[in-house]
Amino acid sequence: MFDALVIGGSFAGLSAAMQIARARRQVCVIDAGAPRNRFAAASHGFFGQDGMAPQDMTLQARAKLLAYPNVRFIQGRAAAAEGDAQEGFSLTLDSGEVLRGRKLVLAFGLIDELPELPGLRERWGSRVLHCPYCHGYELDGARLGVLQVAPMSAHQAQLIPDWGPTTFFLNGQDAPDAITLAKMAQRGVQIEPAPLEAYEDAGMRLADGRLVPIAALFVATRTRMASPLAEQLGCAFDEGPFGPVIRTDTSKQSTVAGVYAAGDIARVPHNATFASADGVLAGASLHQALVFEPLQALQEASQPS
Repeated sequence: MFDALVIGGSFAGLSAAMQIARARRQVCVIDAGAPRNRFAAASHGFFGQDGMAPQDMTLQARAKLLAYPNVRFIQGRAAAAEGDAQEGFSLTLDSGEVLRGRKLVLAFGLIDELPELPGLRERWGSRVLHCPYCHGYELDGARLGVLQVAPMSAHQAQLIPDWGPTTFFLNGQDAPDAITLAKMAQRGVQIEPAPLEAYEDAGMRLADGRLVPIAALFVATRTRMASPLAEQLGCAFDEGPFGPVIRTDTSKQSTVAGVYAAGDIARVPHNATFASADGVLAGASLHQALVFEPLQALQEASQPS
């Protein structure tokens, strides 16, 4: 019986596990090896690690975590979870191995669903981007695009000009309201209403044959959970601006007692620093629950009926 099972071994999961390990509790991290950031060559803006490859950051963090003798790491996928805070939780891996833990941390991340436009998928993480704070500076003031896919796209189009001249591609959809258009004009955003054919190396090819040169395209993707575990456990979700988000309290505990959630699956906005901070909070909160919940139960049992 582990004190904690952490599902997901990237920024959020490893940060959570580190807090639990340093509290001298037994913790096991299960990681499927497919982090959301695997398409990016570098991670920017992370304290002290600006410009490092996210895979290298993760490997370094994992090595430091595994220096603690009370940590186990399993490369594999968690297929099913059940249990409760009273009896503990069971986690079945795709290998068939069953793990037991007093508490869980869900940190398995999200999957980005790109619009069905040719040229986007193969450029995802290099020239098709979602976060200007992560990747905008390196574009060096080049001409940029924003694709209309969601209500947040107009907000994104007003933000992006700080990183380069910006074209807002409506792709045949309705234009924003007059006030939003005025704001975009003030920011120097060009509006391109025509339907799109594909994103090519030279830029955005329109259905009418024109080519609009851009160095990168920002897209607010829809997201979905990378694992069904939260649904299996009965966690409640809220609808975020990009997709469902696991509902948590201020300690990062979900609506299921004993189950914590951290990182992109449990917050908006998404960012490596935010994910790591979420993991720190979830791990520390989980440890404190291991300490104080039995003390609270002892106090309640000792009170006269």
